[in-house]
Amino acid sequence: MYSLANIKSAKKRILVNKTKADRNQAVKSAVKTSIKKVEAAVAAKDKEAAQAALINASSVIDKAETKGVLHKNNASRKVSRLSKAVNSIQ
Repeated sequence: MYSLANIKSAKKRILVNKTKADRNQAVKSAVKTSIKKVEAAVAAKDKEAAQAALINASSVIDKAETKGVLHKNNASRKVSRLSKAVNSIQ
């Protein structure tokens, strides 16, 4: 690993920040995947699958909010939009 840091605490900061960035990226990826599953079910007009995917997606989004990856309002907006889409299925 290449870094310009010479001080021990600065080297540790680099490692810790990389670890946190990797975790945040994984959580964001899981959120995006769960949203895509809901949107795919809505596009297919499969209400049961969309509702099941919505429950899973809202859980994933709420966990991301709890971990501090998503802002509270951002998470609420995502869940609201997905719920609105699922409820629009005839």
